Amino acid sequence: MGRKPILSEQAMQRLERSIPESAGAAFKRAYQHALSSGGKLVVAEGGNLVETSADGTHRIIKSLPKHIQVAPGSKRVLSRPKK
Repeated sequence: MGRKPILSEQAMQRLERSIPESAGAAFKRAYQHALSSGGKLVVAEGGNLVETSADGTHRIIKSLPKHIQVAPGSKRVLSRPKK
């Protein structure tokens, strides 16, 4: 096996800066692929959980709770309401 090339710090930082753009592009491709194959997608949109179909129709599944502000580094415990 050959040795892997060692990246400089500058090259590594350049690659790391491109991660959000690459991830966003991959998400868009997956979204379009799911719709083009006749599937349905469920996304959070405008405070609602929305099902989107390949024919362009949207159906609100449910309203989502408001966002909770969380300070970086803090820990949260999710408690489910009892049924």
